[in-house]
Amino acid sequence: MIFTLSLFSLLVTIFIGGIIMFKKTNKKWLNYLILSINLVVLLTLVILGSNFALPAKVYAAADTTVNSNPNLGLGLGYLAAGLAVGIASIGAGIAVGIAGSAAIGAISEKPEILGRALIIIGLGEGIAIYGLIISIMILGRL
Repeated sequence: MIFTLSLFSLLVTIFIGGIIMFKKTNKKWLNYLILSINLVVLLTLVILGSNFALPAKVYAAADTTVNSNPNLGLGLGYLAAGLAVGIASIGAGIAVGIAGSAAIGAISEKPEILGRALIIIGLGEGIAIYGLIISIMILGRL
């Protein structure tokens, strides 16, 4: 139910935002305003949808320690490994995007600095490799 409401709210906001954004405007602030309004509408619909879909009463579990449920620790380990790779990859993408665009601009002016520019871009890609190594270490302990 939550997934259906979230998907519906996402489609509605994309449709409304797409109609408005397709109009040719030269004002960037207007585009950002429309995007922020669409995100607020999306979050509002998701929160309201989750309030309707979730039960009103929630009962506490009897025993939720990791020792009583070995699958809980295993699931959290997989979650940590996935987050390590995902967040590191997002950071690496941002770093490579910024460094790559600067490197292309520098290479277009001075072609002899190609090697140094590639090293700088490689340092940004190393962030994703660090996340992968941490993920392998986490999975090795499960």
